Amino acid sequence: MSDNIQPHSLYHQAREFIQTCYVELGYTSAQIEARLQHIRAEINQHGTYEHTTEELIHGAKMAWRNSNRCIGRLFWDRLQVRDARHLTDSNDIFQQLLHHITDATNNGRIIPTITIFRPERPGEEPLLIKNHQLIRYAGYESPDGYVGDPASVAFTKQCLQLGWQGDLTDYDILPLVIKQGSHPPEWIPLPRSKVMEIPLEHPDWAAFADLGLRWYATPIISDMLLEIGGIRYTAAPFNGWYMGTEIGARNLADKERYNKLPLVAKLMGLDTTSESTLWRDRALVELNYAVLHSYKAAGASIVDHHTAAHQFGLFEQHEQRAERELTGDWSWLIPPVSPATTPIFHKSYNNEIKSPNFYYRDASLS
Repeated sequence: MSDNIQPHSLYHQAREFIQTCYVELGYTSAQIEARLQHIRAEINQHGTYEHTTEELIHGAKMAWRNSNRCIGRLFWDRLQVRDARHLTDSNDIFQQLLHHITDATNNGRIIPTITIFRPERPGEEPLLIKNHQLIRYAGYESPDGYVGDPASVAFTKQCLQLGWQGDLTDYDILPLVIKQGSHPPEWIPLPRSKVMEIPLEHPDWAAFADLGLRWYATPIISDMLLEIGGIRYTAAPFNGWYMGTEIGARNLADKERYNKLPLVAKLMGLDTTSESTLWRDRALVELNYAVLHSYKAAGASIVDHHTAAHQFGLFEQHEQRAERELTGDWSWLIPPVSPATTPIFHKSYNNEIKSPNFYYRDASLS
């Protein structure tokens, strides 16, 4: 909880959450009122309150359900919630992060997972995970451009200043970095053995494998905060599985990222002298096909954008049956490849932000 949040405001947020959460969990009005009285007393005495394990679990699931930018919300109630609020020792926190990577990856059969560490509390310094994702490739500036992921250049510099050393390849795995309050950041290397990586190949072009492209199996977002009933969890890494276009149409294709479309087009023998040949589009489709093919061949969970859009349609139906208003950010829900071929493209959504939810951390927590 931020210092400028007043107790009555916190209680108002807690009441809204508890009333919704407890109705969904099947509690009676009397049980809801009793819980609210207990929360009010906690806030009056301590300036905050503590979620029960059941509230934490369902609140985290609700936050996923309310995530307007996520197309994969059909599976919100399958989220595995790991309660790590009791951990304060850095070594224990790092070990928990490593366990999250291993357990969520599950040898490729990825399990949607969130690990929730201690929340903000009055008079206590927050815990932050400095990584954007627990698994991420380093990026280096060079006289000839970039080596690795340009999106990671700033964080890679921070890691180098802390004493980490990479191998200056396109796919160096960054260390895990945490910061507890005013204490200096701490880091540990992330062993490659802990990370499932997928070398990319194409079923129709054997030479595609010679490009040396790869990506990791599990996207674990770690720089957002989770808010449940007014309580802010500043360290709560979470993951689902990849939609193929996140890798094939963004991470590897964006000019500001790995920018591999020209290489793929050259491999395919495409005419790149004119945009009207649509070489970018043709290369983009084949790169995305290679991603889907490779992940499936490796036994790693992934979804194509057409299937994901269909699943989102099922989520819409489920929410309608539950008499909950669906919210969504259209600009994020449409896929970056062939968006007009999905039903999402032809709809509109209310982008109201509901609580619980995930938020980008503000500058004061950076």
